[in-house]
Amino acid sequence: MAWDEWEQLKAEAAQRRSTQMQLNQLPAERSGSGGGGDLVVNQDDLGTVGHEAFLLCEGLRREADVAGAGANKDGVGSTTQAATSLKSHNFAMGGALETTVEIWTSQVKSVLQACAHISNHLDYSKKLHASEDAKVAAVISRDDGSAVPVSEISKYFK
Repeated sequence: MAWDEWEQLKAEAAQRRSTQMQLNQLPAERSGSGGGGDLVVNQDDLGTVGHEAFLLCEGLRREADVAGAGANKDGVGSTTQAATSLKSHNFAMGGALETTVEIWTSQVKSVLQACAHISNHLDYSKKLHASEDAKVAAVISRDDGSAVPVSEISKYFK
């Protein structure tokens, strides 16, 4: 293939392909099943996800504690005891095991913190949105406490 042929093929390929990013996606749903792209979350959903994050956090706290597992009277876990014993007998494995326990513990703490953050944030969001809903209801209700019809509310969005 000659050089000019290669250049011509490159130019043709560039014309056929746009340099803009294109994302593959499903066509938008046209039914009334919420295909408009709005995110809808119910209070029960927030509570359920927050509760699951709390349960995950508690289970992980109990099950993933390798540093404290099999603790002796001084509170030192069996893995750390093994690392200390191996180091005292000049086995390189002792230091490596000690490092592994430190890294594992650090990573578990990070995951625990993330789970707690999710749980706390969802609890906070649930309370905040309930409070905001109450404020909105108070602002758009009539003097007698009855609900304002949607036709009146729509005037505020024009």
